[in-house]
Amino acid sequence: MKRGLAPILCVLGLLPSFALAQEVIPLYSGPAPGSPQENYPEKEYFSKTWSTEVVTKVTKPTLTLFKPSTGQGNGTAAVICPGGGFMALSINSEGIDVAKWLAARGVTAFVLKYRLAHTGEDATQEFAALFADKQKFRQTMADVIPLSIDDGLAAVTYVRKHASEWAIDPNRVGIVGFSAGGTVAAGVGFRYTAEGRPAFVAPIYGAASMFKNATVPADAPPIFIAAATDDTLGLAPDSITLYDLWAGAHKSAELHMYAKGGHGFGMRKQGLPSDQWIDRFGEWLELEGWLKK
Repeated sequence: MKRGLAPILCVLGLLPSFALAQEVIPLYSGPAPGSPQENYPEKEYFSKTWSTEVVTKVTKPTLTLFKPSTGQGNGTAAVICPGGGFMALSINSEGIDVAKWLAARGVTAFVLKYRLAHTGEDATQEFAALFADKQKFRQTMADVIPLSIDDGLAAVTYVRKHASEWAIDPNRVGIVGFSAGGTVAAGVGFRYTAEGRPAFVAPIYGAASMFKNATVPADAPPIFIAAATDDTLGLAPDSITLYDLWAGAHKSAELHMYAKGGHGFGMRKQGLPSDQWIDRFGEWLELEGWLKK
């Protein structure tokens, strides 16, 4: 894959949500493969429905780079895929905040804006109405989900290919995803090619029922999974499915299933044990050797 347009330097005053990001990198050099030419603009706003900043109407996927402090990088990188039902991206608690946490521990982080369904004025309100009819939701998202997974696959491949530009080891590039982004991360874990094999996969309360009959690759990377039993979207069993698939294939797997936490906890603090999932993830990264220089 050829490198796209020159990285766009973030203007801190204009993009406050990316205040510590160093670059925004187009994932593709031209229109995203498999998509029709779209002419509607990407949108970012505060969702009262979800009580967080969201990004919607993504048609031109990008990677937003968060680098460790000079001299602190350990050679590991992670592509981070925020969730939002393939209609929006919860860009802070499932993206930027995770990237900052990882960068503080020496991991070069890339927040992926992957392709989303075309929505109206408020995608988060639309999601609530559409998800109430799960069959209709699946039918509506049938075309966009494969494109979102393709963007995840392309992102890992891109970072691996350009690893030397950021002092990254191409064999230490993993992927983390939340909810719909967890679907993207899991999809990468099942469908990668040799040039885009992730070093690790971490679907956090991911939607994964579509993979229940999938075959775990022979060289599958280690997987880390976290979710809550009281997931309000009913996705807890999906995490168990992923764990069972990996464990059944005799591959390294770690699962944290919290009694409470709901859905979409990300980096939010709720005063529950699930608040510490990111610390357990860090311990797992340490155990697997990804935090060592």
